[in-house]
Amino acid sequence: MDADLLFSIGAIAALLVLSGFFSGSETALTAASRARMHTLEQQGDSRARLVNRLWHRKERLIGAILLGNNAVNILASAIATSVLIRLVGEAAIAYATIGMTLLVLVFAEVLPKTYALLFADKVALFVAPVMRVVVTVFNPVVRLVNGIVAGTLGLFGTRVSMAYGSEEWEEELRGAIELHKGPGEEVRHEREMLRSILDLGDVEVSEIMVHRRNVTTINAGQPLERIVEEVLASPHTRLPLWQDQPDNIVGVLHAKALFRAVQASGGQLDELDIGQIAADPWFIPDTTDLLSQLHAFRQRQEHFAIVVDEYGELLGVVTLEDILEEIVGDISDEHDVELEGVEVLKDGAAIVNGWVTIRDLNRKCDWRLPDEEAATVAGLVLHEARRIPEVGMTFAFHGFRFEILGRQRNQITLIKLTPLEPVENAQETEESLAAG
Repeated sequence: MDADLLFSIGAIAALLVLSGFFSGSETALTAASRARMHTLEQQGDSRARLVNRLWHRKERLIGAILLGNNAVNILASAIATSVLIRLVGEAAIAYATIGMTLLVLVFAEVLPKTYALLFADKVALFVAPVMRVVVTVFNPVVRLVNGIVAGTLGLFGTRVSMAYGSEEWEEELRGAIELHKGPGEEVRHEREMLRSILDLGDVEVSEIMVHRRNVTTINAGQPLERIVEEVLASPHTRLPLWQDQPDNIVGVLHAKALFRAVQASGGQLDELDIGQIAADPWFIPDTTDLLSQLHAFRQRQEHFAIVVDEYGELLGVVTLEDILEEIVGDISDEHDVELEGVEVLKDGAAIVNGWVTIRDLNRKCDWRLPDEEAATVAGLVLHEARRIPEVGMTFAFHGFRFEILGRQRNQITLIKLTPLEPVENAQETEESLAAG
């Protein structure tokens, strides 16, 4: 075997190694955990910083890898064809095609990519310094190629952009949250909390506020002795004060402020002015989103706000605790009056009061009912049924069977929700539509 043949075989082997390096690097750098690389960079890992910089300019990275990979594969195939022509003549083209396809597929593609997938973070950190040099060297050619590609796509009205916007980052984060699974209730609660944090900007205070019918208010015009009695009887610390009519909120009375004033007066209640003790009410529109309201609570250093509609009519109240409960779930203390409205049955179904919010039901049962068109379960039924159903009627949508158990006048008061299997859901949906 002459020296030229040995050199050619060695060159082919080296080129296959380079091709495997490029293939594995591409897989590792694209499959590596972005969160882990960011954490390692914050801890001072210089190689993780290189991985992140390469990823931020991924159009240059992918271009350099493809350029290098194709160059070495084509060169290896050309050398193999040249060698085989000398050995077997015209049949060399077929032999070279079959042989190089097998070699490239096994040793330059499947093997390195499989290893890179199994150890993506480790491989990415290892190849990052080398790939930085490769990207720098190939940058002029890559920029030219990318320019040609962008110009060609531009002729068809397609704009090339590799940058992530806020929506893409949020979708990626939501996907990571859904992948956070494991045994035990703790993992489910963690997943719910993370979802709720991302949803704060999409939920309005009207969806979580305490409705006016459930708000304890105090008539500012009655004797102070009576006001003190009502404050003591209430489980709440802050109570709205109204004058002349219940909708006319003139202040917010803090229990501690009232008791301090009573103590300072030596029990002489006739000398106290309830208007001076109460704080000014803070009115907010019902369309305020929870994230903005949370920031507003922090800036104003307040915990209580009055919710009004576009006409200034009283709708309810919202507190800092209400927003925090949207994140962490119900926060109960010895003074809270529990009003669940949800009874989960052993078969996975649930009997739900119509006024229960969809968000609370999803959180309690780990369901995914949509809340874009309606805030409550009864509202969802009305939206989907397009009518006010009678007791005993059933509907199937969004993967659940809804059975109407109670109704008062035009208000749905009690509903039974049963999760459906996919096939059963499709059949019942068709039956419901046909019956309607």
